[in-house]
Amino acid sequence: MFGIGFILLTHLEGLDLNLLPPLAALLEERHVTRAAERSGLSQPAMSRTLARLRQALDDQLLVRDVTGYVLTPRAERIQRQLAGLMPRLEALFAAEVFDPARAEENYRIATTDYPLLLFFPQAAREINKLSPHSTLRVEPYRDEVFDDMQHGTLDLSFYGAAPPAAFRHEVLFDDRCVCVMAADHPLAKRKRLTLDEYLRCSHLMIDIIDGQQPVIDNRLRELGLARCGSLTLPLFVGAPAALPESNLVATLTERLMDKYGHDPAIAVVRAPVELERMEYFMVWHPRLDQDPAQQWLRDTIRAVVAATFGNLISKTPL
Repeated sequence: MFGIGFILLTHLEGLDLNLLPPLAALLEERHVTRAAERSGLSQPAMSRTLARLRQALDDQLLVRDVTGYVLTPRAERIQRQLAGLMPRLEALFAAEVFDPARAEENYRIATTDYPLLLFFPQAAREINKLSPHSTLRVEPYRDEVFDDMQHGTLDLSFYGAAPPAAFRHEVLFDDRCVCVMAADHPLAKRKRLTLDEYLRCSHLMIDIIDGQQPVIDNRLRELGLARCGSLTLPLFVGAPAALPESNLVATLTERLMDKYGHDPAIAVVRAPVELERMEYFMVWHPRLDQDPAQQWLRDTIRAVVAATFGNLISKTPL
């Protein structure tokens, strides 16, 4: 059996779709000069267009009689079909205008709890307020997140390191990594850890992807180094509570600890300078670059982050 693609090619191959508006005008006006004026063509140009249409459709379409032109039976059928087709074609090729207030989008985002602790609740409220008929599904970060984005089952993700080259990404904000430990840890009085001191520690790891924190472990890997993980947790939120009365060191962020790290049982020390600076990214697939609904989603998140932190770094996707 032949598919619809074969059927379309059979009937449309070689047909100039620019002939459809003049055809509609001719069938409605039943007059070459009036149809030419309506279509913005000269009368000779419309006559040539009518000749092309007659040849392409193998039908006279307009036949002269004593009262003027009348439609052939096929022209009458075509006119009825064009009445529904032309508005749909106009809508198909018109520039899309996204109205969030009326939209019914289903947005899917994957993230760790880091954005949930810092800015995403505000973003979710803003999305719900501006687009009340849309839904927002936030899914836990997982090892397959980039595969899911590639296959279209996720729209957006947030990531603490530059993603694979196949994806668009932009910096939402910057942060600084800090080392968090028990207040009585031997290194708790230091202002900053050296890289050697850091590597000798027993580390509490946050499993972002493949059991690691990319912002830290990718950078160590570039230096030919690795840290020793003694405890791995799936979330940031539980890390500070696991540190008192232990020798563990967690690598968290300054923004997170400024907001949630006021427990006198823990200490915050600056991370090694090689690991300190962090950029936090918004990531999406290039096929979503020009989609108005997705552009609105990204713009809304940017605006919330800028209002929350006041230091939006870049609006240029990489």
